[in-house]
Amino acid sequence: MSKDKGPDAGGVLGAPGVRGAAEEAGLIKLGVVLTDRGSKYAVSGAGVRSRAEVDAVLARLKEDRSYARATHNTWAAILPTGGLKADDGESGAAMVILRMMEREGLQDHVIIVTRWYGGKKLGGDRFRRVQDAVRAYVDATAGHRAT
Repeated sequence: MSKDKGPDAGGVLGAPGVRGAAEEAGLIKLGVVLTDRGSKYAVSGAGVRSRAEVDAVLARLKEDRSYARATHNTWAAILPTGGLKADDGESGAAMVILRMMEREGLQDHVIIVTRWYGGKKLGGDRFRRVQDAVRAYVDATAGHRAT
């Protein structure tokens, strides 16, 4: 596993490296935050208050062709009506995101972990990579988001 500092690395709103369009849309894209055995993981998120807003954030994210073509865009959200999640084929990964959000007390927010499969199965390590990506998002956005 390595931290990726390449051109796909994004930024936090208001910090150097932030993607202008993402900031305008309320979407925080950190870009690729780590790699493991060829798989790349990125993390993104936004403040949301409804399922319709979650769908809009996902649509905005997938306007970027590389995210639209990713193997998995796994997400979880905690809304006023409760938690929502979708694995997008990465079985069990959305629950990892949801549980981490609950522990952090992160409300009215969606976090999306994107994986581009690198050709080697990661087994249980894939859950650790999802945790690492969510942790990177929580740490990087702590001063830039309302909980």
